Amino acid sequence: MNRRSILALTALISAALALSLSVLFPASAAVVLEVGSSGSNVAKVQQRLIQFGYLKGEADGRYGEATRDAVILFQKRNGLTVDGRVGASTAAALGVTLSSSSSAAVSATASVSSDQYLLARLVYAEARGESYKGKVAVAAVVLNRVSSASFPNTISGVIYQKGAFESVSNGSINLTPDSDSIRAAREAMNGWDPTGGCLYFYNARTVSSSSWILSRTVKTVIGSHSFAT
Repeated sequence: MNRRSILALTALISAALALSLSVLFPASAAVVLEVGSSGSNVAKVQQRLIQFGYLKGEADGRYGEATRDAVILFQKRNGLTVDGRVGASTAAALGVTLSSSSSAAVSATASVSSDQYLLARLVYAEARGESYKGKVAVAAVVLNRVSSASFPNTISGVIYQKGAFESVSNGSINLTPDSDSIRAAREAMNGWDPTGGCLYFYNARTVSSSSWILSRTVKTVIGSHSFAT
């Protein structure tokens, strides 16, 4: 075997070994806590938030709306990116070390149900240019309709109700949602409703002046969308 063949064989063996090691010992993903997360990591964050006066109650290890709101306030007051999630920067500011062990954290995005994914597709199609809060708000409208006797009682039924959403009519509902849209769908399904119960939303800059939807009572405006009852 000549020198060139030996080098080629060595490179092949090294590549195979590296691939085997990556399968056996995969790099651990960065831990990010958000609404829906649970475990000892969440409890540690809550303990710090309670200690610093941002959160009241007990550290129960469940990342709900109260924890998210406390995190947002902490982030605002400490010059951090305000997203209501605890990643490396926010954890460091809190003085918390996040463990990547499966017992320490259950990710809110660990699994995506078919309903959540469909909802995320609608969010991406209807609100991909909006803020994160605006994305959650669009998802919340769908869920509010599911709970209303005036609409179908399933997420798919609401989304595919004839004429309900432009994204279904133009086909953009079939686009692949991004991670923010998937998280927004989950947060809405976990109970966050920035609209306060609204059943409709529209873009006031593009809606026709004769549209029936302008007769609905606007409750709040988030980004370019008006949310109405």
